[in-house]
Amino acid sequence: MYIQSIILTSNLPKVKPYTARYDSIEPPRQMGVVMTERCLKHLWKGPIMIRPAITLRRKRILIDIDTQKDFFLADGKACVRNHGAVLANIRRVNAWARLKNIRIISTVRVTSPGDIHYGFCLDGTEGQKKLRYTIRAKHLTFEADGCTDLQRDILKNYDQIILHKRCHNPFDEPRADRILSELKGTEFLLIGAGVEDAIKATALGLLARNKHVTILVDAVGSHDKYIAEIALRKMEAKGARLVKTASIVGLSHLHMVGACKCDSCQARLPKPTLGISA
Repeated sequence: MYIQSIILTSNLPKVKPYTARYDSIEPPRQMGVVMTERCLKHLWKGPIMIRPAITLRRKRILIDIDTQKDFFLADGKACVRNHGAVLANIRRVNAWARLKNIRIISTVRVTSPGDIHYGFCLDGTEGQKKLRYTIRAKHLTFEADGCTDLQRDILKNYDQIILHKRCHNPFDEPRADRILSELKGTEFLLIGAGVEDAIKATALGLLARNKHVTILVDAVGSHDKYIAEIALRKMEAKGARLVKTASIVGLSHLHMVGACKCDSCQARLPKPTLGISA
């Protein structure tokens, strides 16, 4: 079977049409004739070079939500119920993030001293401060001032960005909304306090912005177990992935939390096991 195919450019002189067979072994080489890729595909039966698929490097970002003393120390004003086990896993995750050079976005709850509805994380108090091992050396802190100004390539110059917020939802703060919306990452790992409110709001906000969210279920604290389970199911239904810390960072020899002085934190902790939360 024969076909006639010719594509002429405006700068080339007219030439006679080139006739080729479907079963030709060599590609057409006539001067002045420019063959398209589609023509070559039908005319040339020889080997074709295929560019290998590009493998993108996984870029994980750790979202550290309200890891403050009032939430995670036994004498805090709003301590979560499972703070002992959660503290140990938060410490493991932060150590892993340092080792793997993973950038951290941290949110910090700040309550005005005149706010009569909330008596925790009051601005300027000891309970409002972050746990010491959740702070990187090269970090930058932004106050909750309603601005959206940011530096260029901010995560290239700093290992951690700390964002103050005046409510549970970080997307209600303009600067936090901009940072979390514009972040480019393949996976967002969530740890911290407030499964029922802060973590739920952060996860749903990221999912609404088409981010891939993974929640480390044994590295998040809650005040009400039943409400927290419902919140986790809702986040999972929206597309979040629920996993245990060991499946991401591996097993650890850490058995003491060291941050809290309560009996449960000073006792030896059970060794973590691999697995995914049901």
